[in-house]
Amino acid sequence: MNKRTCTFDGCDKRYEAGGYCIAHYRQLWRGKPLTSLRVTISPSERLDMHTDKTGDCWIWTGTRNAKGYGQININHKMVGAHRVAYELAYGPIHNGLQIDHHRCYNHACVNPAHLRACTNKQNQENRAGATVNSKSGVRGVCWNRSASKWRGKVTHNGKDIFVGYFATIEGAEAAVITKRNELFTHNDADQAS
Repeated sequence: MNKRTCTFDGCDKRYEAGGYCIAHYRQLWRGKPLTSLRVTISPSERLDMHTDKTGDCWIWTGTRNAKGYGQININHKMVGAHRVAYELAYGPIHNGLQIDHHRCYNHACVNPAHLRACTNKQNQENRAGATVNSKSGVRGVCWNRSASKWRGKVTHNGKDIFVGYFATIEGAEAAVITKRNELFTHNDADQAS
């Protein structure tokens, strides 16, 4: 088996003809100047190539994972595009920290102004609205059939904290927001209301 490599400086492809790999041989055969086959694009350039910056949110238009987060290949490893955008703007992300979309809650957004580093606890605190399976449509509020009232609950440090029963959904919502503002440090959506 022929293990020789292309004679073009920096090319490590297998020798095919005339001392060159097939791609360099084709360049030579077509009368074109021999050039490097590898086009190196920096993470910053790739981020710009796949980002729509027409709105306040800069939307990642490249590959996304199942949760809608942009994915970018860095050194043969898929990484969150929002993490790359954050690091390019602010520097390395310290171990154990996540990147929170604290201004827009849009997983596809890579605008560094919308991103901040935080702990998992802080990221969980800063959620917009109720979960997808919520029947009330209000975060921390559900209907309690036995009491025939709206029940308020806040989860903090992995523990459920009972806030009370309320005649109206609005009353329950106000109570859970007050409790979250008392306990949480990163609940931007509640603090804005």
